Amino acid sequence: AYARIRAARGSTAHFKHSERRLPSRDLLQRMMSKTFVAALLLLAAPAALGRSWTPQDSTSSALKVRGGGPIKDFLSTYDGWVTKKPLLTKACTSLVGFAAGDLLAQLALEKAEKLDVRRFLRMASFGFLLHGTTGHYFYNFLDGKIPGAAPLEVASKVAIDQTLWAPIFMCMFFTYGGLFDGKPDSIVAKIKQDTFTAVKGSWITWIPAHTVNFAFVPSEKRILFINAVQIGFNCFMSILGNKKA
Repeated sequence: AYARIRAARGSTAHFKHSERRLPSRDLLQRMMSKTFVAALLLLAAPAALGRSWTPQDSTSSALKVRGGGPIKDFLSTYDGWVTKKPLLTKACTSLVGFAAGDLLAQLALEKAEKLDVRRFLRMASFGFLLHGTTGHYFYNFLDGKIPGAAPLEVASKVAIDQTLWAPIFMCMFFTYGGLFDGKPDSIVAKIKQDTFTAVKGSWITWIPAHTVNFAFVPSEKRILFINAVQIGFNCFMSILGNKKA
């Protein structure tokens, strides 16, 4: 009888231990939603760029133009700009992406009655002066060191981007905001308070987005693709950047 009681207790304890290890329903829902977002990006990005995508070993030959229309015309024009003046073109691309993201954040999400012009200029100028320029050099460096678009190369680039570049970028973003607003004393507190939140948001958005980016988008169009996705992410960054430390 004593042995049966011990066995029963052991089974109950094992069941409780196993039950504790089961993922929560909320966690499963979050995982499913992130998987859905990743799948949606994989399906929607080719249509958004007006391209027919076929995985290749080289990102430079991964995209082939299909059909015509305004998207093709824009991409052809952009090709000319980015070939002649790559740094300026990418800086202007990021200016538009950050400006659009802030406008969307202020007027659509926060429903501000009046546009905060200073905040708008802070975001737009950051895109022009820092995001487009640093992105140009960083992604060229990354593609030079890890060429190709095979799964291992893509995973390596995503890992480097999100574990090394993302925290550096967020610190750069908050530092620029503090200097632009004339509040250098608040920079350290802002970095300590919001960097991890910003990086977590980056992981949710940019791990699936950069999987598409590094697998299919040529190096010279990375900033264009990033800013197409970043308009939504910049809403988050605009709101977070405007929060007081």
